[in-house]
Amino acid sequence: MENLFANTGLGKHIIRTHHWGIVLPTVEKAEAFMKTFGLKEDYRGHVKAYDSHLIFTTHGNGQDAIEFIIPQSGVLTEFNKGKGGIAHIAYLVDDIRACQKEAEAMGMQLLEREPVEGTEDIIVNFIRPKFTQGILVELIEQVADINYEATFTSRHGNPE
Repeated sequence: MENLFANTGLGKHIIRTHHWGIVLPTVEKAEAFMKTFGLKEDYRGHVKAYDSHLIFTTHGNGQDAIEFIIPQSGVLTEFNKGKGGIAHIAYLVDDIRACQKEAEAMGMQLLEREPVEGTEDIIVNFIRPKFTQGILVELIEQVADINYEATFTSRHGNPE
């Protein structure tokens, strides 16, 4: 498959679009959206750093995945006055630390000093929107195989 990204700047680190992040206030609202548009669930997870449940949809055949973010506490519970909405675009990159250095060399700032654990299989960091025309951009590096058996809380040893 042809690489759609330029081999310059941050583009040289991008493998593909990973997902579009959408914040919704409840799991039920995420499931209703999925049912309405015929989206198939790929896997679930939980991000401790942002205390949010995640539902990832499948991708392929030209379809990007969607990540539904269901915040349990913190600032994301107030996203769009608690109604939710499109939060970010995420790119899978080959080396998140190299990508972060490249972004910083270009004068950009990221949310975290170092990448943080997303789900147990990825590490993430975000480029602040003021450097990307108002769009929050997530950088993702996959560091392990996806655990398709995980639930929102099983990854961290907590009961459902």
